Amino acid sequence: MGADVHSAAEPEGRGGTRSGRPAGAPREIAFISVFAALIAALTLVPAIPVGPLGVPITLQTLGVALTALVLGARRAFAAVALYVVVGLAGVPVLAGFSGGLGVLAGPSAGYLLAFPFAALVSGGLATVVLRKVTRRRPFWLFLCAMAGSILVTHPMGIVGMSHNAHLPLWQAAGYDLAYWPGDILKSLIAAITAATVFKAFPALARRDVT
Repeated sequence: MGADVHSAAEPEGRGGTRSGRPAGAPREIAFISVFAALIAALTLVPAIPVGPLGVPITLQTLGVALTALVLGARRAFAAVALYVVVGLAGVPVLAGFSGGLGVLAGPSAGYLLAFPFAALVSGGLATVVLRKVTRRRPFWLFLCAMAGSILVTHPMGIVGMSHNAHLPLWQAAGYDLAYWPGDILKSLIAAITAATVFKAFPALARRDVT
């Protein structure tokens, strides 16, 4: 009779559920899956082969940049890595409706493998910008998108092209220059689109998907 009576229902832990799973986990998985699918959908736009090796200009990089800016480093890395893994597993979601491990022998392999890490860099920088900057966000987001491209995508792409096509690095770097104008334009589009998304959904700018 003197014992305390406890409610049968246990309260949820802060930021979680009774099962211990974070409350936002289902939505995080949804965001990651949706953006991976978005990158795959952008490959439906026909690629444009460029240069003597035929490494194509695609809208994959637009999808990678947009994913990074909107989702932030961790989620963007997961989304882009999911896209790459699905493609390497054989699903034809890569450039030119290709898929499978065979693409790693092609001249564009370095660019493909760079995508998750470029998203990690751009997403991390975008998170810093969104926390500290309230004016001219499209400009700063553009710089974030370009940072991933300059620091990761192009260097890894050049190394991959040099290795798989048996070219000296300087020659591969020369071929890579053809992709810079398109990357600048796609980074600009991604930045403007992301800034518009943040105005409509301010929680995403706070990296809150719960």
